Amino acid sequence: MSVLSELVSGINSGTIEVIDLTAPLSSETPILKLPPPFADTITFSLEEISRYDDRGPAWYWNNIHTGEHTGTHLDAPIHWVTAKDGDDVSQIPARRLFAPAAVVDLSDRVADNHDYLLTIDDLRDWELSHGPLPAGGWLLLRTGWDARSADQEAFLNANETGPHTPGISVEAAKWLAEEAPVIGVGVETVGTDAGTAHSFDPPFPCHSFVLGAGKYGLTQLQNLRLLPPTGAVVLAAPLPIVGGSGSPTRVLALVER
Repeated sequence: MSVLSELVSGINSGTIEVIDLTAPLSSETPILKLPPPFADTITFSLEEISRYDDRGPAWYWNNIHTGEHTGTHLDAPIHWVTAKDGDDVSQIPARRLFAPAAVVDLSDRVADNHDYLLTIDDLRDWELSHGPLPAGGWLLLRTGWDARSADQEAFLNANETGPHTPGISVEAAKWLAEEAPVIGVGVETVGTDAGTAHSFDPPFPCHSFVLGAGKYGLTQLQNLRLLPPTGAVVLAAPLPIVGGSGSPTRVLALVER
């Protein structure tokens, strides 16, 4: 049996489980809120074209209205000024959309501190237990934040000082960009940076360093609790929008059972 036949057989028999890491996309999907004077993305919506009526008697279809960075989505390098001459989302090589995953579980620490930041020591401790981060793979941060995804207010977790969501320290972001062998970072929050990252030096270091290094971001992931620390393979399939800085993305994981 060929490798591909074995894969299909494993999926059909359940020895390989397909886990959807994608948040449902609707008008209720939380979106990033920026303070004035910065422009915001729009909320996702459907505009009905016809629904088995005189506009189209046998078919139902819609126009969709959404931002590139709404719901579960991929950040292409060109999304950030540090990679303004980098790849847009249509230029990402298809082979890079399949990659092994390393899952770092920070959920216990985030439960006690919503502003918790991943550190290089956290990554070193993970490597001592599970081996080196996978070459050409994703680093996925499990924080338990996906449990908040049905409630925009709880998901953004903002008060008078701004949003408070977990993320990545400046030092760890720089290390992931320049030294780690991964192709990108995936998170359960609205963006790859922490809610307080506007105050960091530099601001938004995950965007600045990781995208600046030609790597990628995945955001608003769900169900990372169902993945093992190592061994899963992730398929991230954005729309190939020409000139696009990102795209809503269906993210699936394959896990051997």
